Amino acid sequence: MGDPGYLIGNLVVLAVILVGIGMFSRPNAARFGNLAIALALICALGVEVARNPLNAPLLVLAALAVGSLGGLAAAKKVNMTQIPALVGFQNGAGGLASCLVSLVQLTREPQTLDRVGVVAAVAAMIVGAVTFSGSMVASGKLAGLLRQKPVALPGHRWILLVVSIVLLAAAFGATSVSDSGPTWPAIAVVLFALLLGLVFSARVGGADMPVLISLLNAFSGLSAGICGVVVKSQVLTACGATVAASGLILTYAMCRAMNRNVWAIVWPAAPAAVPESAPDGGQDLPSETVPSDQAVETPAPPSDPFPQAAEVLQAAGKIIVIPGYGMALAHAQIGTVGLANRLVKMGKDVKFAVHPLAGRMPGHMHVLLAEADVDPDMLFDLNEVNSEFAATDVALIVGACDVVNPAAASVEGTPISGMPILAAQDAARVIVCNLDARPGYSGVENLLYRQEKTLLLLGDAQETMSRLLNAIS
Repeated sequence: MGDPGYLIGNLVVLAVILVGIGMFSRPNAARFGNLAIALALICALGVEVARNPLNAPLLVLAALAVGSLGGLAAAKKVNMTQIPALVGFQNGAGGLASCLVSLVQLTREPQTLDRVGVVAAVAAMIVGAVTFSGSMVASGKLAGLLRQKPVALPGHRWILLVVSIVLLAAAFGATSVSDSGPTWPAIAVVLFALLLGLVFSARVGGADMPVLISLLNAFSGLSAGICGVVVKSQVLTACGATVAASGLILTYAMCRAMNRNVWAIVWPAAPAAVPESAPDGGQDLPSETVPSDQAVETPAPPSDPFPQAAEVLQAAGKIIVIPGYGMALAHAQIGTVGLANRLVKMGKDVKFAVHPLAGRMPGHMHVLLAEADVDPDMLFDLNEVNSEFAATDVALIVGACDVVNPAAASVEGTPISGMPILAAQDAARVIVCNLDARPGYSGVENLLYRQEKTLLLLGDAQETMSRLLNAIS
């Protein structure tokens, strides 16, 4: 295929990808957009093969078959609650691919690379290896294979600093091209980059995980884009740059929602300490030092609060549902949407208020609610719906804690101080459907639980939704 044909093919592929990304903003079109992007990437592969004939086509086909079947099996096995772990794993796989391609290109045929190509190869190896090891740690935490609390090693920041300096020294050595290729310096770059990813990601946990996943997604795109420079693939460079840019924008937006900066997450100034009262799998927010004077007495619930909760819902005109990570753990999304739909049929004005930090990855709640076929018009972000709580009859909380904790605004010196929350406390009545009355991942007691207008329906959220649905029916 000549250069004009190659350029046209790449432009068509990129156009389809951008159109597909645009469809993600509309829930009804998101699935088609995803399929369109997948088809465009397959076409991009065809364009590259047409431009660079394969030396071992059978080996390539076998690798494609193994990868495709493995991906299909994983996708069928993973449920919606496990999606964050799968996303983390996929980020890591992308980073590993970029790292290995660049490593092979640098060590096998270094004489074919100019100075820019050599530097790009080393950079892709670093970013790709950091992405891989960091994503494996993140995926393990999200899957429950590793403890979700942050792990702070003695002298953690110094370890990060020393590893970074050694990595830069190895990278400088790897850029020294010889006829045989800088094999050992290149391998050292990969090893120290893997170590750097492990050390920095181990320090992140709890509700900081969505930010880490978003950042690693950006790193995965960045490594792919740099790898495109190494192998001289325009479409790979463009696609990688698009993923990197979108990931960084999302990371910045989420950090603003937390009232924090990304540097404080990946390079914290003090060891993160989570009190024993906080569940290891936690609810929704950052894990750092927790004041010891935040204990809150919760009101004694009625012997059976469900009849009262049903009466409150039946009498309400406007209801805002607030989903959280507990809904995901309980697999209660279908029951939650079913209850909301029933309330709509009863003539109620029902909305879902989704905090940007709810869940364990960006858009986690949207994915779960979409699985339950929620009406997209019922979904609202924090900034869109927060002003409506004062005129709301009932705030129905399902598995959320830190993102509705008034302590964020009224108590100083806590991990959630200054963080924007969903103003559930402004509603006339509050119904909390959580597993228990313990604090969320931040370890800060929820002041909402002790308010007289709050009804606590403690227990499995899936069962709670079913009982509420039966009660109002």
